[in-house]
Amino acid sequence: MINYLYQEQNWQTQLSDLITDPAELLERLELSTEQLLSGGLLASEQFKLRVPRAFVEKIVKADPYDPLLLQVLPHHLELLEHPNFVTDPLGEEQANHLPGILHKYQSRFLLTLTGACAVHCRYCFRRHFPYQENLPKSDDWVNIKHYIESQAAINEVILSGGDPLTLSNRKLKLWIERLETIDQLKYLRIHSRVPIVIPNRIDEELISLFKTSRLRIILVVHSNHSNELDDFTCTKINALVKENITVLNQSVLLKGVNDSVKAITDLSYRLFDAGIMPYYLHVLDKVKGAAHFDLQAEEIDQIYTDVLANLPGYLVPKLVREIAGEKNKTPLYGVSTY
Repeated sequence: MINYLYQEQNWQTQLSDLITDPAELLERLELSTEQLLSGGLLASEQFKLRVPRAFVEKIVKADPYDPLLLQVLPHHLELLEHPNFVTDPLGEEQANHLPGILHKYQSRFLLTLTGACAVHCRYCFRRHFPYQENLPKSDDWVNIKHYIESQAAINEVILSGGDPLTLSNRKLKLWIERLETIDQLKYLRIHSRVPIVIPNRIDEELISLFKTSRLRIILVVHSNHSNELDDFTCTKINALVKENITVLNQSVLLKGVNDSVKAITDLSYRLFDAGIMPYYLHVLDKVKGAAHFDLQAEEIDQIYTDVLANLPGYLVPKLVREIAGEKNKTPLYGVSTY
């Protein structure tokens, strides 16, 4: 049964009324809270549960293995130490040249405007990132502008975080207008999970902001499973597509969540129905606390081989891994080591 309340609420209300108590989440989903005694509560203390109620409405009740639930519920396995899983798997400390700037690739760089997210994904590669030390203040804009202008190869800025769409339209407008004053910039990419977990974030003001910008806007959403894309979510995101805003999707291959050809195939078709193009399928970044989502190289290779056989080429996301210090994402299909 569809809960129309969350379709009528504005996005600010939904963002300020998140579920942060694991016991409340489990009770709402008609699940036992006993598993929290084995370490889930401690895992939530280390990386707090945050999930919008609108997203919880998409989770199947009484199913402890629901793929959406597994992405957000703190688990005792997060507490286990694994030697290859570290706090900074992508070497972003070395790429953090100024507050707010992560410059890893030649023609583009990330601008982290906020450390806030609407949802805490348990596999997040920035779950240990020191946001408070890196958030740019208004006075930092001059230094950011000078940095861009000193790097002639930069033609694109990527708003990341945290999640940039947790910011108000007013603040987004301020930063977009600042970036528009730099002639060498042509593209503005926005990486966000908010349209998936709070679809009402795609409001008329945001659409207008995107379509009137001098910069070419590319929105990269983050969906890992077709169950995240109900009709309402697809309709809201498609409103951007209808205004000629490019919308892409990136996913992470996660054990127990989408580690099958059916899950990836269903997701690609569902994305395409909404006008969203599959973009990246990431192999899990080896961040501390996420080892239980990892897959063996042979499993990954078999899944992707089957995906290639089942999907038309235009719906096949690129299988990649990000390696610290490399100048681009590393394509993985056909590579024996992941």
